[in-house]
Amino acid sequence: MKRILLLSDSHSYIDDRIISYAKDVDEVWHAGDFGSMQVIEELEKLKPLRGVYGNIDEAKIRTIFPEVNTFMCEDVKVLMIHIGGYPNKYTPLAKKHIAEEQPQLFISGHSHILKAMYDEKNKLLHLNPGACGKQGWHKVRTMMRFSIVGSEIKDLEIIELGPK
Repeated sequence: MKRILLLSDSHSYIDDRIISYAKDVDEVWHAGDFGSMQVIEELEKLKPLRGVYGNIDEAKIRTIFPEVNTFMCEDVKVLMIHIGGYPNKYTPLAKKHIAEEQPQLFISGHSHILKAMYDEKNKLLHLNPGACGKQGWHKVRTMMRFSIVGSEIKDLEIIELGPK
């Protein structure tokens, strides 16, 4: 079993609440727009960090994280792309990788809109944790926490961090 904290769009912002949730999981996943190396360094001090770069991320961050990240967690294939869209509205890049990789879990960020949707056509769960940072048009900062047990994605929680 792996407990995952999923965040996105921190835009250089990290606080004690994010850190306290990160301490309570096995891995932290970030769906892009870290905004600064400080966010990466703070999270890496706590737990293993997986992620992708976002459209605002500088060249150094783009050397650390890929644009597209496909990996296994337990028995679940995960595909993560910052600008990926969502079921019936995937970007061309996401469509290509979903067709090739056939993941069970597709994660994107960018929109600052929290979504959890099952894609019946592609037989996958789509997650977008919204935005945990203070930049952007969202009103409430959000992230997600869940568990992966074998081939099951379980115990999905929406975490509201309060107004930005």
